[in-house]
Amino acid sequence: MPETTMESVAVGRPSEAPVRGFLHRSAVTSGDALVLTHGAGGNCQSPLLIALADAFAVSGVSVLRCDLPFRQARPHGPPLPGNAQRDQEGLRTAVRLLKEQFAGRVFLGGQSYGGRQASLLAAAEPALAGGLLLLSYPLHPPGRPAQLRTAHFPKLEIPALFVSGTKDAFGTIQELETAIRLIPAATRLVPVPGAGHSLLTKANRQELPGTIVETFRTL
Repeated sequence: MPETTMESVAVGRPSEAPVRGFLHRSAVTSGDALVLTHGAGGNCQSPLLIALADAFAVSGVSVLRCDLPFRQARPHGPPLPGNAQRDQEGLRTAVRLLKEQFAGRVFLGGQSYGGRQASLLAAAEPALAGGLLLLSYPLHPPGRPAQLRTAHFPKLEIPALFVSGTKDAFGTIQELETAIRLIPAATRLVPVPGAGHSLLTKANRQELPGTIVETFRTL
């Protein structure tokens, strides 16, 4: 029997931001599910998100791998300054969809910009999700370490797993270690040796998804 199945998802209601992506449904589901989204320069078809969605689904956690509204509106280019609220609305809708289909906890995660929007949403609505998976969190713009994106960290009341490369220009491991102390909930930081902002390398692409899944489940 297959351990997972994947189906296309495209849902839109007049009062909500639309959801578009792929649902990796676990055949041995625990009832838990995860919304997983992308960074400012990519989409839900990134190799990291696909690998993670497959690994989570095999472990029993179904995954909705989805495009943020800004990417649905434009196939290329970064989000515009006014896109953040709409992108958070898209994540909220995605969480609601999973809660309608799965009986367990629903988690929220994303890479870079997507992870930041997930964390901002979770800080504003603590009961929305059961935990956060933040991949390559963009702690500050490259070369501008004083411009920290941590004002909402003290309002995060759910567990959060940070995964960051040791060569990430958006924040060093030491900077992240200091920043996550602002979060009152349980946190964990997984450094990825030799990796930049994209996280995946030739050396780690086989084992990294499984490591992230196991660490997240123990957190």
